[in-house]
Amino acid sequence: MILQALHRYYERSEALPREGWVRRGVDYVVVLDAQGQCVGLERVGELKKGKLTASEKLVTAIGKQAMKHTNSGKDANLLWDNASFAFGTGNKGDIKLASFLATLGDWLGDLQDAGVEAVRKFCMSLQANPEAAGALIERYQAQEDFDKRDPVLVFRLTDDLEYVHMRRAVRSAYESVLASSLSGSTLRGNCLVTGGIKVPLAPNESVIKGVWGGQPAGCNIVSFNARAFESYGKRERNGENAPISAQASFAYTTTLNYLLSSKQRIQVGDASTVFWAEENHDLENTIPDLFGDPPKDDPDRNVRAVEVLYSAVRTGQFAEGEPDTRFHVLGLAPNAARISIRFWETATAADLAKRIKQHFDDIGVVHADYEPRFLSLSALLKSAGRKKSDGTYDIPPNLGGEVIRAILEGLPYPTTLLNLAVTRCRAEQARKDQNGKPVPNVSYARAAVIKASLNRWIRFRQSNEKEFLPMLDPANTNPGYRLGRLFATLERIQEDAAGGPGKLNATIRDRYYGAASSTPAAVFSTLLRLSKHHLGKLADGLAVVRERLIGEIMDGFEANSFPPRVLPFADQARFALGYYHQRQAFFTKSESKNQEESQ
Repeated sequence: MILQALHRYYERSEALPREGWVRRGVDYVVVLDAQGQCVGLERVGELKKGKLTASEKLVTAIGKQAMKHTNSGKDANLLWDNASFAFGTGNKGDIKLASFLATLGDWLGDLQDAGVEAVRKFCMSLQANPEAAGALIERYQAQEDFDKRDPVLVFRLTDDLEYVHMRRAVRSAYESVLASSLSGSTLRGNCLVTGGIKVPLAPNESVIKGVWGGQPAGCNIVSFNARAFESYGKRERNGENAPISAQASFAYTTTLNYLLSSKQRIQVGDASTVFWAEENHDLENTIPDLFGDPPKDDPDRNVRAVEVLYSAVRTGQFAEGEPDTRFHVLGLAPNAARISIRFWETATAADLAKRIKQHFDDIGVVHADYEPRFLSLSALLKSAGRKKSDGTYDIPPNLGGEVIRAILEGLPYPTTLLNLAVTRCRAEQARKDQNGKPVPNVSYARAAVIKASLNRWIRFRQSNEKEFLPMLDPANTNPGYRLGRLFATLERIQEDAAGGPGKLNATIRDRYYGAASSTPAAVFSTLLRLSKHHLGKLADGLAVVRERLIGEIMDGFEANSFPPRVLPFADQARFALGYYHQRQAFFTKSESKNQEESQ
């Protein structure tokens, strides 16, 4: 189903190269005159993030070497390649240059074309005089770049605008030979992707590049490397064990390489996630902005994307595409020389939009005005991980993929995410920033993770428990939630007694949060006794308001049940959320707060 969906995308796309062609990054253009003399070495590229990168060009693809060379040095490409093949530089340079010339003869030997003849003469001159390549590179001041890497080169005649491999006669001759080679293939069978009968089969799958953490040279989805994987006497090599036509193999690998290098891809943890629809659809352009971090030059981009999503769900219409259009999401992760399928989800655009909207509803929680309105997946995952000294976060590699799968399939978030978030709340109870100021241990992002995780489990289990609101819920009687609110209130009383928040270097949170959230019976008696001392320092009106709040919170406990001896882990999560909600309520400007200050 996955390969078929990728094949259908290729069939409808006009942007993807046709069979026998591929897009590759090109670094230099070798400009030749009609006699094959080099008259220029032009650097081409695109400036991205202040760095010049290779420019994507359409080039010939005569085999797997278009994506990955072997170590033999005898698998040159046609009319383009790395400098080691086109110039004969570096290790096995003489073998590679000979292969480049042989490939030219094998594919275009009978063609009378000025561009092909110029390239042939140029390479033959280098073959006769190997030192000329180094002199040429030095002449055009590219020695430093060529020393660092093996850049990709294409050729162009001085009087042409197009490259040699794109000249009309060259394209026509190449595609004719290509079609003949495919039709004359002795390896034929029934294609598992298209259903074609006795069609030419692909002996090997083209490599897939762009999967985060995979081999730089590329990996495969369909591959066999041992006789143990044979079936019914079919050989593991040459395409017999998993017969896929050459056309279908080219189509789906080309599509996947394109998606992995396009805007229709997001990176969540170790899962390289691509997405596409059966027809052009607005959701294809919206998803990256929904889940990714907004760019610094446009911090409101994700806000606009979420608003567009909410509008589409509310009205049932998209700016482009129909609600019932099938939408596909594929998560890939590296696995040695292969690619593992982390998850695969297909649904209508309307259903997928509703599930994504539910995710943003679930993570919605009250926060400060200066904090982002919607949290990215990266922010949620980082909140659950420990920040290391190098600035990265200690997050389980498969957690990101599990989270996005839960979002797309409407499932509960992985338990690991909740466990990590609650654990970080306890581990960072006394954390300070570089200036020595306290840092909230129950942050906005952690509170969002905890609320969303709890609500999804309540919904999934069809529990009688009330779902948690984005803001403070005074009617919630859960013991863990109430204790979190009480702890936040006692901390605020301590701060009020010291002159307000930020006046103390350490509060009861720094010393007691971990124990209060896990074994409340061990500390709450002490904390309540200390609060009496702090209340004595407050103005009469404020002291009455704080004592009344303590009474309202404790009224939610059943008789003889306060304080509980221990809190289960799920209630520790509720404790953190109650603590966060109550803290936010203290800082929210409301009529009740204004009345409090006027007493």
